[in-house]
Amino acid sequence: MKHILLKMAGAFLMLCLAISFSFAQSSERTITGVVIDEASQEPIPGATVLEKGTSNGTATDIDGNFKLELSSQNPILNVSFIGYTSKEVEVGNASELTISLAEDISQLEEVVVVGYGTQKRSDITGSVASVPKDRLSNLPVTDLTQAIQGTTAGLNVSQGSSVPGSTGGLQIRGVNSINANTSPFIVVDGAPFFGSINDLNANDIQSIEILKDASAVAIYGTRGANGVILVTTKRGDQSDGAPKINYSGYVGFESMSNVLEPMGPDAYVQKYADYLTANNQPQTAVLPNASEVENYEAGITTDWLDEATQPGRISEHNLSISGGTEKIQYYVSGSHLKQKGVVKGYQFARTNFRTNIDAEITDWLKVGTSSFFTDNNYGGGRVNWLEAAAMSPYSVPYDENGEYIIFPMSPEELFKNPLLGLTTDRVDRRRTLSGSGYADITPGFIEGLKYRFNATYVYNFDRFAGYTGRQFNDRNGTANISNTERANWVIENILTYAKDIDKHHFDITALYSAQSVDYFNSSAQSRGFINDALSYNGMEAGTTQATWSNANNYTLLSQMGRLNYAYDSKYLVTVTARRDGYSAFGSNTSKYGLFPSMALGWNIHYEEFLKNQTGLGELKLRFSYGQSGNQAISPNQTVSTANTVLQPFGGAAQVGVLYNSLGNADLTWETTTSANLALDFGFVQNRIRGTVEVYKTKTEDILLRRNLPTITGYNNVWANLGEMQNKGFELTLNTVNIEKSDFSWETSLNFSTYKNEILDLYGDGRDDIGNRWFIGQPLRVIFDYEKVGIWQEGEDASSVDPVAKPGDLKFVDQNGDGQITAEDRVVIGQRDPKWIGGLTNTFRYKNWNLSIFLQTSQGGLKSNRDLTYADEAWRRNLPAEYGYWTPENPSNYWPSLAAFNRYRGYQFAEDYSYVRIKDVRLSYVVPQTFLERYNIGGLTIYAAGRNLHTFTNWFGWDPENNQVSRGSNGWENNYPLVKTFSFGLNLTL
Repeated sequence: MKHILLKMAGAFLMLCLAISFSFAQSSERTITGVVIDEASQEPIPGATVLEKGTSNGTATDIDGNFKLELSSQNPILNVSFIGYTSKEVEVGNASELTISLAEDISQLEEVVVVGYGTQKRSDITGSVASVPKDRLSNLPVTDLTQAIQGTTAGLNVSQGSSVPGSTGGLQIRGVNSINANTSPFIVVDGAPFFGSINDLNANDIQSIEILKDASAVAIYGTRGANGVILVTTKRGDQSDGAPKINYSGYVGFESMSNVLEPMGPDAYVQKYADYLTANNQPQTAVLPNASEVENYEAGITTDWLDEATQPGRISEHNLSISGGTEKIQYYVSGSHLKQKGVVKGYQFARTNFRTNIDAEITDWLKVGTSSFFTDNNYGGGRVNWLEAAAMSPYSVPYDENGEYIIFPMSPEELFKNPLLGLTTDRVDRRRTLSGSGYADITPGFIEGLKYRFNATYVYNFDRFAGYTGRQFNDRNGTANISNTERANWVIENILTYAKDIDKHHFDITALYSAQSVDYFNSSAQSRGFINDALSYNGMEAGTTQATWSNANNYTLLSQMGRLNYAYDSKYLVTVTARRDGYSAFGSNTSKYGLFPSMALGWNIHYEEFLKNQTGLGELKLRFSYGQSGNQAISPNQTVSTANTVLQPFGGAAQVGVLYNSLGNADLTWETTTSANLALDFGFVQNRIRGTVEVYKTKTEDILLRRNLPTITGYNNVWANLGEMQNKGFELTLNTVNIEKSDFSWETSLNFSTYKNEILDLYGDGRDDIGNRWFIGQPLRVIFDYEKVGIWQEGEDASSVDPVAKPGDLKFVDQNGDGQITAEDRVVIGQRDPKWIGGLTNTFRYKNWNLSIFLQTSQGGLKSNRDLTYADEAWRRNLPAEYGYWTPENPSNYWPSLAAFNRYRGYQFAEDYSYVRIKDVRLSYVVPQTFLERYNIGGLTIYAAGRNLHTFTNWFGWDPENNQVSRGSNGWENNYPLVKTFSFGLNLTL
């Protein structure tokens, strides 16, 4: 594989170099000139002067002068400098030029999507961050979370697994609730998004904005408590009617980034002998199981990781056609992604289609539609990765007939053959069909008034069907099927009015919307098949059958009003209020909640006393305060519920009713109040730009599922209890370090940290130890014994832990009672990182571009499952790096192989901090002078590497991995981190 990659990389570089040299032409003449500031008439040193369509260029000297040898027949100069608007100048027959550049305010005038409309960036008062657009192109990723990870301060994306088709978790500014969903609300083209992140194709996306503070998210009311992600897809443009065809595609090769090799045969044998010695057991055999001994004596071994893995591969092809006229614009795209995982059987395939159409019917009516279809396929039998890493090297997967051995370590039946999952007949398809339309009406009788009608319908259909054969399932055979349908519709009426009176600007938005969601699920199981012929297609053939079904519906009704006011573009005010009604709330309280917010902004750089500060590009102070809500609960939580059960009665099974959850008709909204203070700045003609923000949020009336004593007959009840707060700091910094005619270097840095704290739980000031919730501590903590080492021979443990033996874990006796009990457990850390960050360096040399993206997470703890093998230690293989204490190896980190008897449930929490080289991308933009010969609009060729190296002290497959992934037999652990090398191109015709 390495040789193939090297050959492909070499071919890629040779192709780029060949194209680069093919358009070189002889010099024809020389042009000289000076570049000056349009307003002050002062020279601009360091400005870039580039001959359009070539890589031929220069930079102005300290007096603004330049000299350039031209290479084309009708040369056009592209002149640019940071903080100024670029200008194209036709040279004609001139030999000397004076070129003036105007100050660039486009970054401040840039239009940004803010929800139910747009605003100039200079007028924004809330916390709105834009994801860099280059993360959405020339970057081979399988889902949107991979593209935006590490790009925005305050946005935490946890790529929990490298399983094909898996998606990362999203969180904005920490956790605001306990039992409720804490993921942000996603809006696509102005409509609420219902579906998986995998439904969105990054190549179809024009821009992504992250709304973080109360002012920005309050317009989404009950769904904005955890932040909002606004996604805008690409649309057609007003061209001459000729369509623009764009193709992008790549192929990638995957391998395990870090291999946690299991013990080899010799180490495995030694481990068993050491286990028996540590536990004072006689060694009657070299290995614990008869089949292992037989293979040991015959010298037969198996590399189970080699058996379970394969070279991974990923490819994607995207084709879009866009264009239009002054009256009608269109964008149509299709894509297909296919991924074969590094673990056998793991695969993912996705097919997307999207159509966006806009049409101007009259001068007062514009209509449009957006629709897409996505088919996600996760099917296929899979290797059990956890068991593959656990199998004895002295076991074999196949018998003499080439059939799978069910228990390779027989008579040990704890571990089945991990390859059996490949025989599983398994279908897992998730499809989404979405259609939306809008109508914009601009009545001419009131200038600035506009009405917009939005309607969206989304249908999700998930199908799962699986059959584990009689060989796999103890000669029984089990079939499972499940079908889930979700139908969502949203209707929105939006009225906007904009008016300018002298230096006063008013922008008013009013909304009235309704939403309905219908959910239905049916599932069935059948067991005891006499053969495997019918699989899940003949459920009635099983001897035992069971069925389940579930359905619910909820509705939302909303009204919203927003006022934006600006005076002379200096002083900005935004006032918002949203009222939401949720049908699932209790009958004893109002189903409606009102969520107001206010924000202020001051564009300081527009003040008279700063007008002469030519190096100042932007200085803006922002403050916001307001509330957002969280509906948090699903339907039917305010009423008492019961489940049906089968009970023996009179010699037959009778259907009975068993109460489950106690209803609470007093349930109401969970409310988050937040304050945000920010400073946006730009210095040295905006070569140094950034934002500093501090914020505080407080959530009250938390919707909490409280456990009840069993004697009540119920398991739990929902109630509005408790308070929680977050305090955080965010920094975003973008710098242009070097800007020359043929070379530039830009850096983008983001840093965010926050502290989460539970203020109250049940109103009595008491902790909830069972759920690991502690007042004054973060929500997600590690509550455990404090390990300080390993007990060594010669140490006296009697005064601290009388039952401890040499090689046992050494814990702190927190209460000093002379023994280690549950009372000695303390909060030893938090599971969420204390801070996260991203660093991107982008280099440009002529037509070459190199981007290096580093991502980091620091200060978090989590249980390390690769250290918690406990009493399995003598029956399973262990990682080769896994050590253990012996008198001859007195480790102060690894316990002995007998210590599991006294672990006391210790979680082996470890710091999972890491710094990762997440993405490296090298691209070459083919010069336009070369492409014009073939009527090609644009061509970019690139090579990229992902997850190239991780710097960490974490012991295991991957510090970022949440260590749980969907497998062929339920949930599996520790799918390895995948490293990807890919090669692709973007072609425009």
